[in-house]
Amino acid sequence: MNGKMKPILPPLTLFGLATILAASPADRPNILLLFADDLGFEALGCYGGLDFETPNLDKLAAGGMRFSRVYTSPVCTPSRMSLYTGTYVTRHGYDYVLPVHQGTKKAVDFRNRHKTFAQLLRKSGYLTSVTGKWQLATLEFHPDHIRDAGFDSWCVWQIWMEGKKTTRYWNPCLNHDGKVREDIAKRFGPDVLHEYVKGQMKAAKEAGKPFYIHHNMMLPHVPVVNAPGSEGKTLKAMVSYMDRLCGELVDEVDNLGIAENTWVIFMGDNGTDLGTPRRTKNGLVTGGKRFLGEGGMHIPMIVRKPDTIEPGTVAEDLVDIADWFPTICDLTGTPIPENTPLDGISLAKRLTCGKPHTREYVTAGIGGNACVSDGTFFVTNKTPEETDNPATAKLLDILKSLPKNQK
Repeated sequence: MNGKMKPILPPLTLFGLATILAASPADRPNILLLFADDLGFEALGCYGGLDFETPNLDKLAAGGMRFSRVYTSPVCTPSRMSLYTGTYVTRHGYDYVLPVHQGTKKAVDFRNRHKTFAQLLRKSGYLTSVTGKWQLATLEFHPDHIRDAGFDSWCVWQIWMEGKKTTRYWNPCLNHDGKVREDIAKRFGPDVLHEYVKGQMKAAKEAGKPFYIHHNMMLPHVPVVNAPGSEGKTLKAMVSYMDRLCGELVDEVDNLGIAENTWVIFMGDNGTDLGTPRRTKNGLVTGGKRFLGEGGMHIPMIVRKPDTIEPGTVAEDLVDIADWFPTICDLTGTPIPENTPLDGISLAKRLTCGKPHTREYVTAGIGGNACVSDGTFFVTNKTPEETDNPATAKLLDILKSLPKNQK
């Protein structure tokens, strides 16, 4: 059942925006984004999943708002670019995985071409941090790339170093604010990131400043390894460990006494990387990562902010990952320059006062093939134009009208 909202923030009119901006830095809300790597909606128990155990994320959903129809591109680079820039794949143009794992010297141009909401948050007084996989530039060749993207601080996997790909899990290669850590050879990479996130939240609280922490968790992306405390190399154990870490970070928000003023967001970046169907209470989910369809594009999304969101709310609104750019700016009272290219539609009023989200379609792309969906039907560049289905015909028209990349 959909619960009623208990709004704290004013409606996001010009008056509401001015009210947020006029608040003291400590009163502006924090944002903690937990971003799982290769995790489709069906992996969570609260979405009816039967193959994995996610008690902490199920608890998060019970205490917040679970969105049932959220979509993105079915692989990391296009998905993350749409999140950071608030634009569709057809506009930003990255419909492939940037080959940082092969030492490419290409990089996303965040200085002159692509704008991120992290840049705007930092400019408006937020402390901004990012962790985990940064597959938008090879840091060995572009050491200031993360700062260019809008982050003050980082602890990320340096994917390529000295002519070879590195590791993210055991004996991880992590770049912490420009220097590769040399004290973590025997540690599990996600645990190091976990500590970093806790430290960033604590430091922001002590400084009396609001934070945006973008936690790219790395888990449960392949390779499948022995997670701490597990008895074997299984994806199930890696998902369970990711769930445990999520629970600990939510607990840390509570323990720091900042829960009432912190938006906790959990999402996956694309579908689960499994070639076999996954069981749910509603049947099997087929397809997965790299697939332009339900199994590759449909991701979990849970949002919690006590006293703003009624516990146990289920939102059936259609959401595109690009919607987070304007949403986060609205929630934090951060103005968006008028000339900013933007395809996302703000969810802020859905989150703060229950107003339905007005989105009719979502988009995705991979390998030169774009996709549009209404959450039921999916069309791509390869879909025949001759159809007797009015819904499909409408989606094909939308696909043709999507903004084009101007590289």
